Amino acid sequence: MFQFPPQLTIVQVEACRVALLDEVSNNDIVEFDDSAVERVDTLGAQLILASVIYIAAQNKQLIWQSTSKVIKQSFEQLGLEDAILQQYLAG
Repeated sequence: MFQFPPQLTIVQVEACRVALLDEVSNNDIVEFDDSAVERVDTLGAQLILASVIYIAAQNKQLIWQSTSKVIKQSFEQLGLEDAILQQYLAG
């Protein structure tokens, strides 16, 4: 399971990206846990979107039912309400 950090901002994005790539390369099923996320900036949101797309492109399964209202609000504010994300974002 991949645990997103509480602060998914420009400061953490590179370390998070490296850890995500490692998680995806070592697992056929990737599970996201965003329950600790308290803050997301534009780069953090882009990282999540890119990760979802990358996992699908690798023909791997993503298990993620977002529980973070911060992530959902960030995606809405940035206009990232793409259909690929809607299946994971809580209503």
